[in-house]
Amino acid sequence: MAEKIISKFFDIRDSHTIDVYMKHGGYKTIQKTLKKMKPAAVIDEVLKSNLRGLGGAGFPAGRKWSFIPKDSSKPKYLIVNADESEPGTFKDRYIIDHFTHGLFEGIMLAAYAIGAHQCFIYIRGEYVRQAERLVKEIEAARKRGFLGEGIFGSKYDLDIVVHRGAGAYICGEETALLESLEGKKGFPRMKPPFPAIEGVFGCPTIVNNVETIAYVPAIIERGAKWFADLGCERSGGLRLFGVSGHVNKPGVYELPVGTPLREIIYNHAGGVLNGKGLKAVIPGGSSSPILTPDEIDVNMDCDSLAEIDAMLGSAGVIVMDEDTDIVRALYVVTRFYRHESCGQCTPCREGTGWAERILKRMLDGHGRPEDIDNLFRIAGNIMGNTICPLGDAVALPLKSYITKFREDFEKRIPVDGAGASKQRDSLMLLN
Repeated sequence: MAEKIISKFFDIRDSHTIDVYMKHGGYKTIQKTLKKMKPAAVIDEVLKSNLRGLGGAGFPAGRKWSFIPKDSSKPKYLIVNADESEPGTFKDRYIIDHFTHGLFEGIMLAAYAIGAHQCFIYIRGEYVRQAERLVKEIEAARKRGFLGEGIFGSKYDLDIVVHRGAGAYICGEETALLESLEGKKGFPRMKPPFPAIEGVFGCPTIVNNVETIAYVPAIIERGAKWFADLGCERSGGLRLFGVSGHVNKPGVYELPVGTPLREIIYNHAGGVLNGKGLKAVIPGGSSSPILTPDEIDVNMDCDSLAEIDAMLGSAGVIVMDEDTDIVRALYVVTRFYRHESCGQCTPCREGTGWAERILKRMLDGHGRPEDIDNLFRIAGNIMGNTICPLGDAVALPLKSYITKFREDFEKRIPVDGAGASKQRDSLMLLN
């Protein structure tokens, strides 16, 4: 049985409260750190732990922290990205609900490491209960002297502010989040400059996902090597895998990074619902390329999935049984990204709408022989041609669904038997 760090709090009554968290050893790590460790030592420990960003990008957290300029006279900010909007993803909500003060302690350690005295938790607008819980528990920590001036009796000041978004998927992208936090439209920014150099209010800023920050206390308490050894070679520690779809036991499973996908589906999530066969799996949230049943022996880490042209993303595993309509599934994904596109980039704004219309026409029984290859063309024109990754988030599913399940799409085109087959070999020519 793999060791649990965060999920062990999921079944503890009132685990979100400050008293219960402290009863289980909470806030001891930050107090020891403030007395005995320099900020640079904290960054070094996180770097050696191989903790990678757990929001989707997978960038090493310690390396990101090290980009904060040491000689800047501007204030530094830490932002926790709780805008959990990726379909199939619900792990951060569990952390906020059950590991609230563990998240706060991670914030304290990360802010201390980068020299920030102000943290913003940017939370999606739909998480009403979670936002209220954060505000209430921040006040409880402030009353104890754990936040505000001279936290824990030290000379270090820190406060946390909860900022609610308005329910826009695009604001999960870090630079769009910064724009929203400043009171502007959530339009992604061109990079460089990167947020670590010029982020919110033009100041050095680190943006980390909720889960990334929540693992920091365990790393500092038990050491980088211990955490690194829990995972695989280039990705240390554990991850919260959110499994949904056609499985017997959907939920959040905390497992070592690199756990095989087959093991997650069949050992932990109880296998496919009603004993049906497996048709497809999305391994990392709806923006991830889809996998076929013969690809599920892959290890669930960034590098292993990249080798088969997929991605771990937010670790939101969506399982589809043998009766799933793949064309409809792609339509639902495409419709979502069309709705959530901010409209700033023409390839994304126009391409997502065009793809949605084609897929809807196919579902309505009016597909045309050229539709399949046009969808592939549209994806190619979007891919890599937008400011932020939302364009890629729709292009990657479009390409992978069509490539791996082309026959399902051909069946949606009401042409004679030869009509569809003439299109079959053109995919590679167009790619």
